[in-house]
Amino acid sequence: MHNEGYEGRYSFPRSRMKMLLLENVHPVAVQHFRDEGYDVSTLKGALDEDDLIEAIAGVHVLGIRSKTNVTRKVLDAADKLMAIGAFCIGTNQIDLKAASEKGVAVFNAPYSNTRSVVEMVMGLTVILTRNIYDKSIQMHTGKWDKSATGAHEVRNKTLGIIGYGAIGSQLSVLAEAFGMRVIYYDVAEKLTMGNAKRYRTMDAVLAEADVLSLHVDGRAENKNIFGKAQFAKMKDGALFINLSRGHIVDIEALAEAVRTKKIYGAAVDVFPEEPRTNDDPFESPLMGLPNVILTPHIGGSTEEAQEAIGEFASERLLNFISRGDTTFSVNMPNVQLSEVEGRHRFLHIHQNVPGVMAAINNIIAKYNLNILAQHLKTNEQLGYVIVDVDRGYSREALDELKAVTGTLKFRSLV
Repeated sequence: MHNEGYEGRYSFPRSRMKMLLLENVHPVAVQHFRDEGYDVSTLKGALDEDDLIEAIAGVHVLGIRSKTNVTRKVLDAADKLMAIGAFCIGTNQIDLKAASEKGVAVFNAPYSNTRSVVEMVMGLTVILTRNIYDKSIQMHTGKWDKSATGAHEVRNKTLGIIGYGAIGSQLSVLAEAFGMRVIYYDVAEKLTMGNAKRYRTMDAVLAEADVLSLHVDGRAENKNIFGKAQFAKMKDGALFINLSRGHIVDIEALAEAVRTKKIYGAAVDVFPEEPRTNDDPFESPLMGLPNVILTPHIGGSTEEAQEAIGEFASERLLNFISRGDTTFSVNMPNVQLSEVEGRHRFLHIHQNVPGVMAAINNIIAKYNLNILAQHLKTNEQLGYVIVDVDRGYSREALDELKAVTGTLKFRSLV
């Protein structure tokens, strides 16, 4: 029973909540959203800034992959946006600072394609070490070159890993199973797997690695962290693999290192500039070079990985929309929340400034609402308050909570 003057539901109806999913987000995600009653629109390709600005009006949840850039201008135009789901590992294509300023939660799928990337690195390592790629091309032109010259086992070779996160550490385990010695460098202290050895500098890894694999994130300051100076410090005849981010490598420097045979072979899956769609042309200084394998950003593109990403990212978004849970959000204070059952929930995202919590509690006291549970968590930019109350509430109470100084987003759930 609700007291006179109070009503039970001000939650926004799911059927009126619009979701826009771009870039062929996996059907499992689309189905999850539709099963929950949301209005879902899908597009196969990415959208440029102007088209996205037009498309995002009235959209509550945006789902993208790696090619759609969510800029400040896009976020300024997003009048209803609550959350962005990056159905991939990286979020460097999203202006996270602007998203936080707007109170828009951003989620990704940081672990879902780990195994797919690692398996591809190991496969490329074997192919490059045996020079299989070039021999295959020769066979297709009718040339039979049966020779062991330049072909080696990967066993007892040294794999150098730059970046020892989820992918780098799992690669470490598989490489050891192949009989490789593993060394790595990471800017942060990490739990070392198996017999791998952490080196204190990247240069130390470069000096010993027979095979070097990059697994660093896409932050802007990592642009061209690997260039002419780094290739010069590598062992003569080493192999180079990059399945992480395109802008971290000076491609001209890599091409020169291959031409001079400083680098015996390379495999590159990511590039500083990539075609927006499959119909656009691809160009690179690496084209046509011997023992160089080029792939179209498919390191995580297996059916298993894409389904896992669709499952993980859609679950994160649904948990946020339906109960305010921000677990694994990359820009919001992380708060794990239960289902909203037998209670009413207020979700208040605000600038991290003094006095907000006091103002919220004063309003709750003013309207004589009994608190069942309350959470506050902050980060440098944002504060997130979750309040569960035991009965209905008036429209006036909601209006006052929305008007608290510093409020970015407010919504109620029942």
